[in-house]
Amino acid sequence: GEICAFKIHGQEMPFEAVVLNKTSGEGRLRAKSAIDCELQKEYTFIIQAYDCGSGPGGTNWKKSHKAVVHIQVKDVNEFSPAFKESVYKAAVTEGKIYDSILQVEAIDEDCSPQYSQICNYEIVTTDVPFAIDRNGNIRNTEKLNYDKQHQYEIMVTAFDCGQKHATEDVLVRVNVKPVCKPGWQDWNKRIEYKAGFGSIPLFPSIHLETCDGPVSSIHTTIELQTNYIGKGCDRETYSEKSLQKLCGASSGAIDLLPSPSATTNWTAGLLMDNNDMIFKFDGKQGAKIPDGIVPKNLTDQFTITLWMKHGPSPGLRAEKETILCNSDKTEMNRHHYALYVHNCRLVFLLRKDFDQADTFRPAEFHWKLDQICDKEWHYYVVNVEFPVVTLYMDGTTYEPYLVTNDWPIHPSHIAMQLTVGACWQGGEVTKPRFAQYFHGSLASLTIRPGKIESQKVISCLQACKEGLDINSLESLGQGIKYHFNPSQSVLVMEGDDIENINQALRKVSYINSRQFPTAGIRRLKVSSKVQCFGEDVCISIPDIDAYVMVFQANEPKITISGMDHFARPAAQFESERGVILLPDIRIVSTVTKMEHPVDLKEHDRVNKPVVLEEMLHNLDFCDILVIGTELDPEQECLELDRMELQGKHLDATNSTAGYSIYGVDSMHNYEQVLRQIRYRNWYTSATFDRKFRVKCSELNGRYTSNEFNLEVNILHSSNSNFMDHVNHMIVQPQFLQSVHHPEGGISAVHNSVVPSVATIVIIICVSILIFIITLGVYRIRTAHQHSSADTEGSKENEMDWDDSALTITVNPMEKYEKPHQTEEESEEEDIEDEEEDTTSAESEQSEEEEEEEEEEEVIVQKGDKQNATRQEQL
Repeated sequence: GEICAFKIHGQEMPFEAVVLNKTSGEGRLRAKSAIDCELQKEYTFIIQAYDCGSGPGGTNWKKSHKAVVHIQVKDVNEFSPAFKESVYKAAVTEGKIYDSILQVEAIDEDCSPQYSQICNYEIVTTDVPFAIDRNGNIRNTEKLNYDKQHQYEIMVTAFDCGQKHATEDVLVRVNVKPVCKPGWQDWNKRIEYKAGFGSIPLFPSIHLETCDGPVSSIHTTIELQTNYIGKGCDRETYSEKSLQKLCGASSGAIDLLPSPSATTNWTAGLLMDNNDMIFKFDGKQGAKIPDGIVPKNLTDQFTITLWMKHGPSPGLRAEKETILCNSDKTEMNRHHYALYVHNCRLVFLLRKDFDQADTFRPAEFHWKLDQICDKEWHYYVVNVEFPVVTLYMDGTTYEPYLVTNDWPIHPSHIAMQLTVGACWQGGEVTKPRFAQYFHGSLASLTIRPGKIESQKVISCLQACKEGLDINSLESLGQGIKYHFNPSQSVLVMEGDDIENINQALRKVSYINSRQFPTAGIRRLKVSSKVQCFGEDVCISIPDIDAYVMVFQANEPKITISGMDHFARPAAQFESERGVILLPDIRIVSTVTKMEHPVDLKEHDRVNKPVVLEEMLHNLDFCDILVIGTELDPEQECLELDRMELQGKHLDATNSTAGYSIYGVDSMHNYEQVLRQIRYRNWYTSATFDRKFRVKCSELNGRYTSNEFNLEVNILHSSNSNFMDHVNHMIVQPQFLQSVHHPEGGISAVHNSVVPSVATIVIIICVSILIFIITLGVYRIRTAHQHSSADTEGSKENEMDWDDSALTITVNPMEKYEKPHQTEEESEEEDIEDEEEDTTSAESEQSEEEEEEEEEEEVIVQKGDKQNATRQEQL
């Protein structure tokens, strides 16, 4: 009647049933081990009760009917949500609002819906323009801007429905892509250029973005804008004469607008831009060209060349604006020939005089060109081969659109006045005055009588020294067509392959071949057109606006050095060859650069300038000016053998004021020519000395040298004989060892009868004769060791010395160890001479020779080292 056991039927159930009260049959079901909902949420099994009617074997007991037990395991929120990915990435295009950029997803290992479901997501990072919904979808709350921020990094967490949040937040990375805009990418707005760098690529890593458009061809134009620099671009700023010589033009061009100087003073009153020799006319100035500069009869062949920058004429009713005019000086007002601008037309007037044929002839030639009034620089050449007149503008030929005929001018004896910038009105007015003023800028206005200029020379004269260039034309690739304009300021490229065009544009460079380019910016513009298959222009490519920054070149310092004082016997000046003025002239150009301090901690280290010797560049003129009274052509002159100029780009002019050598050539060639200039004086009795000044220039005076002064003394025969014998005798013996003989060898001491007048000198001679002989033997032995070097030196410098009258004089008071104290030495020398009893014409001459020797000593110690070693050996 009792219940003895409960039995569970099922496979390895983690439960057991125990009897609590056998009589009442009450029992308890309990777990044998820990139950985990995540392993099994529910259990179902059968249970039966057994009575006690059985023995120990349990074979005869009775069992109840089967009862089904269903157990559900209640969940505990023990797990946190975890995200499926460690990092989430997405990319968005700027300027758009997205419904969903991406979805994040977290899972929870709890078994119940309450604790395993993710009820919410949250963005942890503050101040970001994003939001997230309960399903994990992230969207942007405002339009994103690529320029403002390329990438956003946000942290996100998740919550289950039991409000337990994820142990680790997840990183969401959102990249902002720019809206695909077709255009050039990866280029710099500023390109820096230093003088002497050759050519530099403008866009070394540029490429074109077409946003996957179906492109069939690309047309690109690169333009270098330099119209505001000098005469439209960096050109050589040498004088017009020098440029003509450089370009191989036939000689004889007359510069009507030269730089103002003593000989060319008619441009002195004009407004001028010094660096580029540009003259600005504001409608108030004109210049009269002096008579004799231009021949009165220009013949049937001549050329007028000029640079002009001109804008639209001011005022309602445009007046004629005169560039060049040849009119009657007095009485009448006839224009014989003129070049002027009228209503943006260029007009050339040429009225012939009456001669054999009294016929109607071409007299006015008109050209209508937009460039005349575009406020930019252009180069004009008017070639006259009467009756044909041709205009070249920037190297291109233009025929006149209108030619007007007129009668010749009646001959008269009225003088003519040639003017620039206005026309001279000599008649029809109470007081002669200028009229028809020019408004604009002119430069390099020349007239060449009797010759017309060739196309090649015209192109050379207007050539730019800066422009666009292509590095390695060979590697441009197939299918690229390109074209330069004549001045190489515009380059057009065309191709059908984007990568080929990219490669070609990377090779485009800027070049400036001037040694001292004009500093400043050069604007660059790149415009492109893209054609697509079957359409005209399908993609719009924005223009590139960039600029090249050209830095100021280091300015050179030109230094002239050499022997600046010498004396020669009168006979040499009177000889046919005269005396060489500058036998050892040296022209050196140095440039100063800053050296940065090595150690910044040392306070005494400042930026020290370092002088770099021998910066090689050209000169364009050297003048030897006579100081004091001008040369008297009756008795003296400066001469140069014209053969010396052959094979050089040099020319020379001579006057009583001095000698001028001009032309663009190397400093070495200038030195060679200057060393051959001779001074002759065939009536020396009236002249005792002459002073000259040498000055050189580069770029028409932009850089000038120091003023090198030279004094030449003429020794007259009455006192030169005495000097030949005595100069060596007055030297104190203890100073003889310090003598450095000048270049050219050692002159012999003449031992002949001493004049009886100088008794005191005889005593000195006898007293030091033994010492001189001893010293002489010593010097000969020393000289013998260096005989080969001496011979070489003397051969090189034979022209510097005439041994027949050479004496070597040494200042007994001179301190050779301090060569820079020249002024003090000469003062001491003067005191010494005053104390001498033998002060006479002879001692004056020796004093001059001493000064000459002193100067040479100083030059040796300061000057170039090669000469110094040779002089020490001598």
